[in-house]
Amino acid sequence: MIHLGCAGWSLSRQYADEFLQPGSHLQRYAGRLDAVEINSAFYRPHRPATYARWAASVPEHFRFSVKLPRVITHELRLENCEVALDAFLGQIQHLGYRLGCLLVQLPPSLAHDARRDRYFFEALRRHHAGPVAVEPRHASWQAAGPMLTDLCIAQVAASPSRFAADAQPAGWPGLVYWRLHGVPRIYHSEYSQQCLLQLAERLQCSHGAGAETWCIFDNTASGAALGNALALRRWASATYPSLLDETIHE
Repeated sequence: MIHLGCAGWSLSRQYADEFLQPGSHLQRYAGRLDAVEINSAFYRPHRPATYARWAASVPEHFRFSVKLPRVITHELRLENCEVALDAFLGQIQHLGYRLGCLLVQLPPSLAHDARRDRYFFEALRRHHAGPVAVEPRHASWQAAGPMLTDLCIAQVAASPSRFAADAQPAGWPGLVYWRLHGVPRIYHSEYSQQCLLQLAERLQCSHGAGAETWCIFDNTASGAALGNALALRRWASATYPSLLDETIHE
């Protein structure tokens, strides 16, 4: 099974008819898709009770990915951030077993520094044993592969690509995490049927290899993410029946 969803559970008007079941936006979203990325955690902390409420409102199979706060990645730039990291991990533990993955998105200006980055990810690993994916946006991170593999951390496959080695999954092969931001207009453009069919094949390959596989659409600014996620789910379910959770309602 893959974890397929969007960066956030906002239900855009053009796809409202796909989410007619009663409940909150999250409950309605979780009736059709089985994963979501909590992108808002990047901008502001959420109370433990909020995470617990979200976890209690979704089905058993549903999983959350949570983006690390920008104070850690963009302000402190992975240095001297133990207090902020401990606070964040204390909040998200209230998702319980529905916490699926942590996403570490780095600023484009943050070059790879072997000492600093190993220290940070080793500190993260001391407190969190679950799946972690990093989305670097500086070409120097092409040299980080051995460190990421050693610490069981995946490198995000990003669209659009920011440097030569980030268009395909990298790092630890036990986790594959796709983030699709929209092409050609980032955060807005929808992906074509051909692109989605090619993506379904890639998801099947990683699924078949035994990797935990995530696919998150972040082209949310114009509502395209929901349409792409729903279309990919339909095509993948028809072509690869074992790929997605059959408990999702069609």
